[in-house]
Amino acid sequence: MSVDEALRRLGRSTVEALDGVLRMFLAEDVEIGDVTIVREGSQALMGVPTPAVAANVSYVDGVTGGNVVVLPTPAARGLAPAMMGQQPPADAVGELDELEMSAVGEAMNQMMAAAAAAVSKVLGTEVEIAPPRTVQLESLTDALDVQADTAYVVSASLTVLGQACRLVQLVPNAFVIRMTQALDEMGAEYLVDRTEAAGGDAVGLDEVLRGVDVRLWAELGRRTMRIGDLVGAPAGAVLDLDRRADEPVDVYVNGLRFATASLLVADGGEWALRIEELHRLSPLPNTTRKGGGS
Repeated sequence: MSVDEALRRLGRSTVEALDGVLRMFLAEDVEIGDVTIVREGSQALMGVPTPAVAANVSYVDGVTGGNVVVLPTPAARGLAPAMMGQQPPADAVGELDELEMSAVGEAMNQMMAAAAAAVSKVLGTEVEIAPPRTVQLESLTDALDVQADTAYVVSASLTVLGQACRLVQLVPNAFVIRMTQALDEMGAEYLVDRTEAAGGDAVGLDEVLRGVDVRLWAELGRRTMRIGDLVGAPAGAVLDLDRRADEPVDVYVNGLRFATASLLVADGGEWALRIEELHRLSPLPNTTRKGGGS
């Protein structure tokens, strides 16, 4: 497989992973565009409106390199309330506030985690990422920090809420060599377009992601307490939560609410869950529910 073909497959697989996360919050308001290999790194963000929100993510284990995602401010402003299950304000202008930036940062984290998971599956090695560094920019001049070991720059376009957005991947030569070898060993067909995969023996992106481990937990309930009251609570104190014992519990997957379920006791005595209802994935609430006294 040629280097250019491997790079395009890398860009396509990564932007598809981003698309999958964005669609959980924005449904049909996301569209993938072209994937190109950029010979001049400075041209990778041409055509993206400003001001914008940019997230820079570096790989910290397994491979080196990184991703940069840039969303024009209107797209980021529409994504933030969708993450929080709210409607975007009709008259909002200017920079995003702290709460909006926090929500966008969480979305960026989810997107990059999905992208790293797909890469991990292909390379056969764990790929860890650093927390995204998300900033608001008036100009994109300094949005890309192209390192000395960056041999290739891949640019993938996507439209979010009608806004031209961009994913840029900074790819060292060593990464390309490993990726090319992995693709050749797997028949060079592991990440073909979903429609192509349906008609052949290739493994599409959905199948690649199916083998990725995720963290799942259940939340019984919440309450707010002053730190002084909590520290002063004696052993044996009973703390009321905001739900009754027979109410459903929330089930979360990697920080996103996935379902509601009822608690059961399994045959071995362990707690178990019976899924009652599946939900459109939504993030862990930032606010704490209020409950009764202790």
